[in-house]
Amino acid sequence: MSCSFFVPFLLQGQEMTLEQSRELALENNKAISIASRNKEKAEYTVKAYRANFFPRISASGNYLYSDTKINETIQGGYLPTYVPDPATGELVPNILTGPDGNPVIGADGNPIFNQYAYFPGMGISMNLKNTWMAGLRAEQPIYTGGKITSAYRMAQIGNEIAGLNRQLSRAEVIVKVDEAYWTYVKTRELVNLALSYQRVVTELLKDVQNAHEVGLKHQNDVLKVQVKVNEAELQLRQAENGNRLARKNLCYATGLPLDTEISLPGSFDESAGFKPGSMADYTSRPEYAMLEQQIELKEQEIKLTRSDFLPKVGVAANYGYINGGELNGNKLLDGASLSAMVSVSIPLFQWGEGRNKIRAAEAERDIVQLQRDDIAQQMELELAQAFDKWDESVLDVRLTSRSLDQAQENMRVSEDRYKAGMETLADYLEAQTVWQRAWTEHVEAMTRLRLNQTYYLKAAGKL
Repeated sequence: MSCSFFVPFLLQGQEMTLEQSRELALENNKAISIASRNKEKAEYTVKAYRANFFPRISASGNYLYSDTKINETIQGGYLPTYVPDPATGELVPNILTGPDGNPVIGADGNPIFNQYAYFPGMGISMNLKNTWMAGLRAEQPIYTGGKITSAYRMAQIGNEIAGLNRQLSRAEVIVKVDEAYWTYVKTRELVNLALSYQRVVTELLKDVQNAHEVGLKHQNDVLKVQVKVNEAELQLRQAENGNRLARKNLCYATGLPLDTEISLPGSFDESAGFKPGSMADYTSRPEYAMLEQQIELKEQEIKLTRSDFLPKVGVAANYGYINGGELNGNKLLDGASLSAMVSVSIPLFQWGEGRNKIRAAEAERDIVQLQRDDIAQQMELELAQAFDKWDESVLDVRLTSRSLDQAQENMRVSEDRYKAGMETLADYLEAQTVWQRAWTEHVEAMTRLRLNQTYYLKAAGKL
């Protein structure tokens, strides 16, 4: 349910149950919102790492404009000729030979050819204006030593840890709102107690004053009761202030405006039938599951470290097209090309770097395992302590309830004996004090019982 649904009714004094206060707190709490956003972030991270399994495709393009022109002239002249060799069919220099079969050497010291070809010379004009190229490239890793798989698994573990952290935040919020809820219930009961005690001592003051007026009581007795009335008035004010602050604290815990008027149903009846499970296990707690995930994370870090020192194989393909430029007035570049490449990288020797890094990662994993074992024992101890406190609270409620009944009966008998003149005023006032203390202790015991139920459920991972 949303806060916008609850507030109008709560302003009219609508009753808020424990479950409703939990729902409001879970919806409005900032820590829950942060944990949810972290979970969402982790999910996106998993998707990002999953993309590494697929080819990466990229496009590129370039454009060049240049007003630079290249103008060159190749000088003309006579060029030597070549003829086919009858034996091999290969072109050989067409050299003039003498009667002795040796090449005839000219005045410049070079062989003389039988024939020469005349090259008249030519001019070259080239520019690169409006030249552009575009291409596509696809890359696919074939083997990375497990790096991609380990990184993806680490992202998944991070996502699982984020989910567990959200569960932990939820449990912590429930504990806080339960503390605020039952504190508000307690302070309301203490207000009722203060009102009842004030009513009792006020009635007694009237009786003593009437008796004093007819000479049956001393002025000292009136003063004794007046002191108790004053104390009762102060206790009532303190109880009302405590109740008001407890209400504001509950509003804060549930995300409501602090001036919201909240009415609670009944007294301590909610969760009265609670019984702890006989098979409670601390391993159900999100904190324990997070420790297990931390160990798995360290295992993947070992694999990730090892992958840096294993062979890597990848393939890439390129397709490009280029157009532009002119050579002597004709298009210089106009065509496409396709190429493929396989790359292999094999680490050979790093002077023990890989081995030592892997051992360091394994040591970190062992540390986390030891921390898990230590914290697991603490959780087991915490669960046992939580059960003992709950069990003691059950007995405490039973005993304080019995004491309250006895104190109430004792006050009734003391009142009758006082009115019959068989008991002193001091004894009757003491009976009232015992009754007030017994009621207070019972309220405190009921509050501890309800809170210890919550603490036990958190220790057992059941919130």
